[in-house]
Amino acid sequence: MALVRAQNLVIDFPIYEADSRSFKSVIRAATGGILSRDASKRMVVRALDNLNFEFHEGDRVGLVGHNGSGKSTLLRVIAGVYEPIGGSIQVVGRVASMLDVWLGMNSDASGRENIFLRATILGLRTPEINRLVDDICEFTELGDYIHMPLRTYSSGMQMRLAFAISTSVSADIILMDEWLSAGDAAFAEKAQVRLNQMLGQAKVFVVATHNEELIRMSCNKIMRLDHGSMTHFGPAPHVAASTPAATPG
Repeated sequence: MALVRAQNLVIDFPIYEADSRSFKSVIRAATGGILSRDASKRMVVRALDNLNFEFHEGDRVGLVGHNGSGKSTLLRVIAGVYEPIGGSIQVVGRVASMLDVWLGMNSDASGRENIFLRATILGLRTPEINRLVDDICEFTELGDYIHMPLRTYSSGMQMRLAFAISTSVSADIILMDEWLSAGDAAFAEKAQVRLNQMLGQAKVFVVATHNEELIRMSCNKIMRLDHGSMTHFGPAPHVAASTPAATPG
């Protein structure tokens, strides 16, 4: 079973030392959410305001809205990074977060060591990582470089490793902030097949994006956010009647 349920969900971010700034400067720092004060009279940005929704098995949800509308914040709440200041969030099922594919990686560690570091951040246990490590190494096509420090890699090699690790996880709920790309043109087709397989096996997929073509090709529902408030949640227009996730554009 996979489920994401929000009830009256509220997320506030305090603005420390706000009283020492001009009101105008605080507004510039808070363009993403609604400026207000909490019960302790501290200045806060209301990043998410009273959201109510449910994502069920089979849902492919596109989060849309202007920069600062709350899309990434909502993804991080589902991932368990942020705790609600009000209301509740219920998440049932294993979550794979693709929000920061570099999180946990160490430039002085080898590629193989970074597989264990990053996979641990993704929630895998050592026995699970041991079963996946050879497949990840082979998929990267890095050869003997897999035993070299990450700092000796080109940016394309680093992206191959990060992509291979992140897409090795089997999960019920997959969260993505924009479409995950391998970055290397010669690697892109192989990477796209792997990504589509991963998303096709997921029970719930949530992606924050500005790409309308991605929404059309991969999502069956759309949620529109505006300054932290949900202004629309329903079927995505012109949904492709094919696979649950497909190559955008």
